[in-house]
Amino acid sequence: MATPLIFFSASLLFVLASITAVHSQMDSCDADLSSFLPAPFNTSGLVCKPVWKTFILRYYQSEHNTISIVLSSIYTSGWIAMGFSPDGMMVGSNAMVGWIDTTGRAFIKQYDLRGMSSSDVVVNDGKLRLTSVSPKVVLYGVNIYLMFQVRFSKLVESQEILFAYANEAPNHFLLMKHDDKISISIEFSSGASTASSSPSSDLYQLKQKHGVLAIFSWGFLLPLGAIIARYFRHKDPLWYYLHAVIQLLGYLVGLAAVLAGISLYNKLHSNFRSHKGLGISVLVLGSLQVIAFFIRPDKESKLRKYWNWYHHWLGRLALFLAAINIALGLQIGGASL
Repeated sequence: MATPLIFFSASLLFVLASITAVHSQMDSCDADLSSFLPAPFNTSGLVCKPVWKTFILRYYQSEHNTISIVLSSIYTSGWIAMGFSPDGMMVGSNAMVGWIDTTGRAFIKQYDLRGMSSSDVVVNDGKLRLTSVSPKVVLYGVNIYLMFQVRFSKLVESQEILFAYANEAPNHFLLMKHDDKISISIEFSSGASTASSSPSSDLYQLKQKHGVLAIFSWGFLLPLGAIIARYFRHKDPLWYYLHAVIQLLGYLVGLAAVLAGISLYNKLHSNFRSHKGLGISVLVLGSLQVIAFFIRPDKESKLRKYWNWYHHWLGRLALFLAAINIALGLQIGGASL
């Protein structure tokens, strides 16, 4: 009897610690940059604005018309960019592009966007006047940070800024076509911005809901239902009704987690194929368990023992894959227990 109680207590602690860890590791305007970003980009005096999807822009304009910029985003592969445009269009703008290659090396380059094709996007030939402070790229947790300084001839009040990303990294500095982009007017003098896009705080809330629902269902409710079926059969028929109700509730909560995950996946530019694939596999296995409940043979049937074997091992496989996916999700979310 002690073993399931210990496992139950550990699962509860795991849920509470995981929820706290996932929320605390997300990049936000409240994050402390001083521990991992170099000077002069690690100051708390930067204006911070969630601008688009997971993009967060931090900046400071000095009295010498120099703007220090820190651009962050969730990152798995490819590149992210911030461009300065005279009219909000891509052609004619100049952009700073950052990425991490397959060996782990960080790159940040200036590109002159002369046309729509890749050959018209020329590396190291932009018109931005960078300062003597070298541009830098830092990968911290699941977030990438681009840092650079640009000097202007006069105080910048409003500026059309392009934000873009691609899931494919540059090949020999040849920039692959973006997967998505947006033009936003940034009021550098006041800290305001205008764009028809969802704020990043909404994405953080959706991400948190997805994680909490998934952990509560597959990390708590469904294992609890399995423990009751395994160790409390002497409480017949109470164990059966508890098992059925808890597993059905866990499945519904897990389904809500999947729907939140699909919505999140469609709004983010990151491509977490392993997490998505495992999530779909677990949902299919859970659905098969629900179907099996309605076609359960009678106790006297010769097929009952095969049904029991199917039900037990399919359930164990689903919980095992779910545990792996929860751990993978925590890693993607930047959490560590």
